[in-house]
Amino acid sequence: MAFLESAGRFAATLAAMAHTRLELATVEIEEESQRFLRYLILSLLALFLAGVAVILVALFVVLVFWDSYRLQAVAAMAVLFAGGGWVLAVKVRNEMRAKPPLLAATLGELRQDFACVTSLGARDEE
Repeated sequence: MAFLESAGRFAATLAAMAHTRLELATVEIEEESQRFLRYLILSLLALFLAGVAVILVALFVVLVFWDSYRLQAVAAMAVLFAGGGWVLAVKVRNEMRAKPPLLAATLGELRQDFACVTSLGARDEE
């Protein structure tokens, strides 16, 4: 009887651990989806505002140099905005590469659980 009770408690503990890890995974997925939505909304808003600013600045510079250097002004604005776009693209790429992998905390907890269970199994064999 003691063996069955012990096995039952062990199974209940494993089920509780699995339930906790699934809850953690759910929270992480929810956080990641909210973070992605926030990135998307902010990026679209920034893109819109930057687009309006680019058009106004380019128009202003071209109008200022309309009589003397209009082609050079247009070329300078194109180079400036292309350079800014490149810098931002590199920044976004680096941030996306640096973000933690999906479900990193859950996988870490599962590794700890596995190590704990295997150490208990090894101890029981002795």
